[in-house]
Amino acid sequence: MSGAAQRRAYLQAMGIQAWVRRDGDSPLVAGEAKQDAAPPVAGGEVLEAGEAVVASIAKPQATASHETAAPEAHVDERPLPVEPSVPDVRSELPASPSEEMPVAPAAIPPGVDVNALGWDALQAVVARCTACDLHATRTQTVFGTGNRTADWMIVGEAPGADEDQQGEPFVGRAGQLLNNMLRAIGLQREQVYIANVIKCRPPNNRNPHVDEISQCLGYLQRQIALVKPRLILVVGRVAAHGLLKVDTPLGKLRGQVYRFCDTPVVVTYHPAYLLRTPRDKAKSWDDLRFAHRVAEGHDGEDGQA
Repeated sequence: MSGAAQRRAYLQAMGIQAWVRRDGDSPLVAGEAKQDAAPPVAGGEVLEAGEAVVASIAKPQATASHETAAPEAHVDERPLPVEPSVPDVRSELPASPSEEMPVAPAAIPPGVDVNALGWDALQAVVARCTACDLHATRTQTVFGTGNRTADWMIVGEAPGADEDQQGEPFVGRAGQLLNNMLRAIGLQREQVYIANVIKCRPPNNRNPHVDEISQCLGYLQRQIALVKPRLILVVGRVAAHGLLKVDTPLGKLRGQVYRFCDTPVVVTYHPAYLLRTPRDKAKSWDDLRFAHRVAEGHDGEDGQA
C-alpha cells in the first residue's frame, strides 16, 4: 500500500472524510484549511500547499465510549489573563519543575528525591505510592509506555478500567483511535511516550480531584525531564486544566502554544470524547497538524495557530 493510501486509511479510521484529487495528488481531508506552506510529515507524507476545504465530515458513530474522558462540562468562560494580542498563558506557568510546582512531600517516600530518580527507580516508587486515596481502589498503577527518548509525549487524564487492568495507558477503544490519530501524521505508537496526569484509576472513571492531580504531578514532571520531548500533546480538558492551571474551556485552549516544564504544549480533544462527539474529529485533525508544525519548529513561540 502506498503512503498516500495508508494516510487515507488512517484518516478514515479516525472518522475523517478523505477525498482523492482528480489529478492523482495527495488526498483532501474534510476540515483541512489552506496552508501557505506545509512541512513534510514523518514517514514521507507531505501536507500539500493549497489544500481545499471539504465541507463534509464522517457520520457520527453510534457506540459511546467507556473510557476516562467525561463530556466537556461548562466551566468558567472568562478569558485567560493575558495580553489580547498574544493569547498565550506561558507567563502563568512555571519555567521548570523546581519553580512553583514542588513535588508534594506526601507523594514521595521519606528520603527519596524524585528529581534524582532514573526510570526503574521512578516506576518502583510510583508502583507503591499511597499518597492519595486512589491507591485503595486501584488494581495497579499505570506508569506510562513508549519511547523514553521520544520527540512527542502524549499526556492524558487518568487510567480507565482497561488501563487499570492492563497497567498501560490508552489500551481501549480510545487508545485505538489515538493510534490512528498518530498514524495519520506519520507516527507510530512506539515512537511516542504516553502517560497520564495521574497514575491510578479514579473509581467509576470519575474525573480526578485537584488534590489527586497535585499529589501525582511530580511523577509526570520527572517523566518529562527524563524523556526531554520536543512537544507535549495534552489530550482532554482535565489534563489540560491540571497542567496549565486554568479553567478555560478546551475549545478556547486549542490552536495555541503553551509551556510546561519548559516544553511546548499543544492541547486537543481526548480520543474518548471524539468517540462520543465525532463531529469534532476534524478539529482534532487540525490540532494534530498544528502540533506537528510546532514540533518541527514551523509554528513558533508566539502562541498563535
